[in-house]
Amino acid sequence: MSAILSNSTLTAPDTYIGIYNELSKYNVHLNVFERLWASWYAYMGNDVLATGIMSFVMHEVVYFGRSLPWIIMDQIPWFNRYKIQNTKIPTAAEQWACTRLVLLSHLTVELPQIWLFHPMAKACGMETGVPFPAWTTMCLHIAVFFVLEDTWHYWMHRAMHWGPLYKNIHKIHHQYSAPFGLAAEYASPIETMVLGAGSVGIPIVWCLITGDLHILTMYLWIVARLFQAIDAHSGYEFPWSLHHFLPFWAGAEHHDVHHERFIGNYASSFRWWDYVMDTESGPEAAKKRRERKEAKEGKKIQ
Repeated sequence: MSAILSNSTLTAPDTYIGIYNELSKYNVHLNVFERLWASWYAYMGNDVLATGIMSFVMHEVVYFGRSLPWIIMDQIPWFNRYKIQNTKIPTAAEQWACTRLVLLSHLTVELPQIWLFHPMAKACGMETGVPFPAWTTMCLHIAVFFVLEDTWHYWMHRAMHWGPLYKNIHKIHHQYSAPFGLAAEYASPIETMVLGAGSVGIPIVWCLITGDLHILTMYLWIVARLFQAIDAHSGYEFPWSLHHFLPFWAGAEHHDVHHERFIGNYASSFRWWDYVMDTESGPEAAKKRRERKEAKEGKKIQ
C-alpha cells in the first residue's frame, strides 16, 4: 500500500484521517471506499494485522448485528404469528447461553484461523489492494461460491447425521429443536471447522485455479453466507420470505423442519440437492413421497 502514498509529502501523516486526506490528494481515480480501504492498510503498516482485525470485527458485527432483529422479535408477541414453531420461543437465558458458547467458539476456533487468513490468501494469489474488481465480477464469484458451498454443506451435513458423527459432533447443534438466529454457529469446534471449510476453502481453491479473486469479494461472500445462515435459523416464515420468489431457495421454512425432525433438509442455501437425493423432510415432502410410491405400485398392478 505504500506505493499509493509515494507522491505525497516526505513526512507521512500518522493518523488514519491524515493518511486518508493525503492519499485522496494523489489518488482521485479511486472511489471513497477504495481510499478508506487503502488508508486502513497504510495506517496499520502491517497487512496481516490489518486484515486480521478487519476480518474479525466484520464477522462479529455482522453475526450479532444480523441476529439482533430476531432476538427482538422473539420478545414481541405480535411476531409469534410468523414463528414457525410458535410454542417454542427461546428464553433470555437460552439466548444468553447460546451467545456465550458462540463467542467462545469465535475466540478459540475462528479467531486463530482469521489471523492466518491474510498470509494464506496472499500465498494463493488473492488480491488485497485497490482498485476493487467490477461489481459484476464480484457478483459472479459470489454466485459460484453459493452453489459450490451448498454442495459441500449438503454432503458434510448429511454425513454429520451418521450415528457416531451425530452423537460425538453434530448433536450439540441440535440442542434447540426450534432454532433461533444466534444458534446458526452454535456447534462443536469440529463441526465449525468442517462446515466452515466450505465457506473459506472453496474461494481459496477458486483463487488457486483461476488466479482471480479479491479479498473484498471474499468479505462480501462471507457476509452473504452469514445472513443466509442466521436467517435460516431464525425460525420465522413471512409472506415476503425469499423462497416465495425463488422456489429453489431454502430459508427458514426449509431448515426449521430439519431441526424439528432431526433428519432431512440437509442443504444450506438451496433445495435442489434434497430434491434430487430425495431427502426432503416435512409433511408436504412425505405426502409427495407417498403419492410417488402409490403411483409406482399402481403401474405394477396394471
